[in-house]
Order: sequence, then structure tokens, then C-alpha cells
Amino acid sequence: MDLHDELPPAVPAKELLALAEDHHARAARPLGTREVAGHLVKTYALEAPGRTVTEPAAREALRVAAGHLALGALRGSLGLAVVLVHAGGDGDYLLVHTWIEGHMSDLAVFTGPACRPEELRPGRVGLAPCVWEAAVLAHERDAFARHVLDGTGPLGERLAAWGADTVEGDVR
Repeated sequence: MDLHDELPPAVPAKELLALAEDHHARAARPLGTREVAGHLVKTYALEAPGRTVTEPAAREALRVAAGHLALGALRGSLGLAVVLVHAGGDGDYLLVHTWIEGHMSDLAVFTGPACRPEELRPGRVGLAPCVWEAAVLAHERDAFARHVLDGTGPLGERLAAWGADTVEGDVR
């Protein structure tokens, strides 16, 4: 099939081109690495244009994440997680990404109305990271592999290197 002539029926050219036209950078910044519910958690703020992740919103998101992480042992958690607090264009999002047994990961997505972090609730089944969240998680996958799995030296040093390896600035 020559894609220049005809697109498959499930490919909506108008909608894809509208997404491309509206695509923009979002600011990502690390909020530190800390212990939450027995896990070592690297936390990020991700901000749509005109939105900011406030300190109270980040605290509330970590409280929600702690509840999820407290059940980590039941999901095979290895005790390392990444939390994204996303002040999105259409609401607030919290992603809790945990490394688990067998080279796999566990992802929980919470959603809520903008500027009301106390209303974060589990997202619908099948909800996955948006393009900006996926950019941060891609960096985190590489940092985990580079420092923890492929690293050398004592585990404490590997974890410190993992915690220090963050992404900051615009992500697309």
C-alpha cells in the first residue's frame, strides 16, 4: 500500500493533522527522590502551558500515590517507582509507575479536575500515558536500565545514580 495515495479507513487524517498542529512542549521538572510507603520514589511535575504543579498539589498526589504503593508487594514491586504529577490542559493526572518482578512495570493512572488534587481518582480501564507523560517515562526506563540493571558497584550507589538521573525542561 502506498500511503501517499490512500490511508486505511481507521486512520483519520483530519484528526491526526489537527493533533500535529496543536502539539506543543510541556515543562517537566524533577521534584526529588524520597521514600513513600516503603518505596524509593522519583517525583516529577509536568505542566501544560499556563498550568503549574503547586506544592500542596504535589503533596496530595504523593498521598494518593502512597495508598497505591502500600499494596506494592501484592503486585511484585521491587520498591522503585516514578510519580508524575501532571497539571494537564484538561485536568490533573497522577501516574504511579512501579518497577516489578520479571523486568516488568506496573502503572496506575489517576485523574481529576484541574486544581482539585483531593479529587484524584483511578482513571478508566485502559487509560495510558499521554505523549508528554510517555516522554518522561521513556527517560525513566532508560535511567532504570542504565543505572540499576546495567550498573556496576554497590546497589546503594546504583540507586543514587538512578535518583540523580532526571529529565528537566521541555518534553514533546
